[in-house]
Amino acid sequence: MSDAEWARIRRGLRFGQVFEGIVVQVPRPGAIGIFVDIGLSVGGFVDVLLLPERSDGWPVEGAVADFEVWWADSRQQIRLKPSDSRYLRSDFTDFVGRVRPHWSAEVGRPVRDPGPLAPDEVRSLLRSDGPPAGCP
Repeated sequence: MSDAEWARIRRGLRFGQVFEGIVVQVPRPGAIGIFVDIGLSVGGFVDVLLLPERSDGWPVEGAVADFEVWWADSRQQIRLKPSDSRYLRSDFTDFVGRVRPHWSAEVGRPVRDPGPLAPDEVRSLLRSDGPPAGCP
């Protein structure tokens, strides 16, 4: 896919936008996350950080569920979060408060490409307590 096509798709996305998707791959359960086909020409991915701690609580390959747009940046992939609380980490509310405290205000807003990260944002992402507010 060209960068222009990805930019066009990304412009049509909104935080919290719901897609029905099918889980197409669960590589290394418990380690990285799951890949989801949401019917677009770009793949969807749910990061391990958003899923239950135990991988036996994750949706399995072939499962159909609703997923929300969590993030999309210059990488040609839509970051998703499960809409179904069964597939979310047990402390999701606290997690969002720490990592993305403005999430509820972002829902419905257009997804934008934040551009390259500044050096202090990169350092923050490498800390153990997670990214700064507003980062994926």
